[in-house]
Amino acid sequence: MRIFVHHIIRMKFTLQHKDPASRARAGEIVTDHGTIRTPIFMPVGTAATVKGIFHRDVRDEARAQIILANTYHLYLRPGMEIIERAGGVHRFSTWEGPMLTDSGGFQVFSLSGCRKLKEEGCHFRSHIDGSRHLFTPESVIDTERTIGADIMMAFDECPPGDAPREYAAKSLGLTQRWLDRCFDRYAQTAPKYGHYQSLFPIVQGCTYPDLRAQAAEHVKQYDADGYAIGGLAVGEPTEVMYEMIEVVDAILPEDRPRYLMGVGTPANILEAIARGVDMFDCVMPTRNGRNGQLFTWEGTINIRNKKWEADFSPIDPEGTAFVDRVYTKAYLHHLVVCQEMLGAQIASLHNIAFYLRLVAEARRHIEAGDFARWKEQAVAKLGRRI
Repeated sequence: MRIFVHHIIRMKFTLQHKDPASRARAGEIVTDHGTIRTPIFMPVGTAATVKGIFHRDVRDEARAQIILANTYHLYLRPGMEIIERAGGVHRFSTWEGPMLTDSGGFQVFSLSGCRKLKEEGCHFRSHIDGSRHLFTPESVIDTERTIGADIMMAFDECPPGDAPREYAAKSLGLTQRWLDRCFDRYAQTAPKYGHYQSLFPIVQGCTYPDLRAQAAEHVKQYDADGYAIGGLAVGEPTEVMYEMIEVVDAILPEDRPRYLMGVGTPANILEAIARGVDMFDCVMPTRNGRNGQLFTWEGTINIRNKKWEADFSPIDPEGTAFVDRVYTKAYLHHLVVCQEMLGAQIASLHNIAFYLRLVAEARRHIEAGDFARWKEQAVAKLGRRI
């Protein structure tokens, strides 16, 4: 199924509010599948699904405005022929809101034992059946066109957080050359399903401020709809991550959204918002939820602990999802200890809803002009273990 549409209006970002005591901002992204109010958290839907949660609940209970899908995983299963025959990932998955696809670069980075990086692209073996594949900047753009998300990420290499400077510089050079090829292919191709697709470049450079600055200056030439910061939260100290964000956000255009990839804890998100970041994603709410960790305004709960065995109070009296009011801590403790699927579902939905409420509260305080003071109080509580 190919529907080539010309003169599609590009994604629009409007900066609406600035916090007077920090770099925090609130804005609005308009896509063909809906409007996104920033700052925003994007639940990770690796295989075109947020693990264990109905789309209805992701939308209505967690109040997600945009979700992710994973290029690497969808490329391997179900494959691009199925996605295209379905009419793109929105129709295939029935998610009607905006979607973003990563490029598969991070997944390939994670396959360090079974991949080879070359100028051409990345040769790798499938984690499913060991079959051989090649991702090039061109093939990744073609794949993301076929998936059909509203926002596509450029193909890059994601070096480890402790990479030596020589490796980081070489890796950045490769990422920048790949980026040129991504945007060339992007310009040569058209959306397949009648809606506009943005392409975001990714700023790399590891933990070296000069390389990060060089990368941020480099990506500005593309006049992209938005810009991503990658290669953080991969082993470097938290304070170094914040320093890199500050270096990059000082250079990236103010009138475009900034997306910090794969970060992080609730405190990480608030600190990054204070430094000018607009968009976030992370597997932590669902992955940690499946292991019994709940995020709350008072700190984190390990629901496996025996102290919750006979606690018949609601999971989270301040929570916004129905599971927070309907189920008790004792019942969730029982489910998680017994490894019942429902326990993972309840905890995941609670956590996703908490993350979405976190960024919604951040936006409210940015609009009110007191974000910086509120953030300090919130961060002090969020890091506690209850």
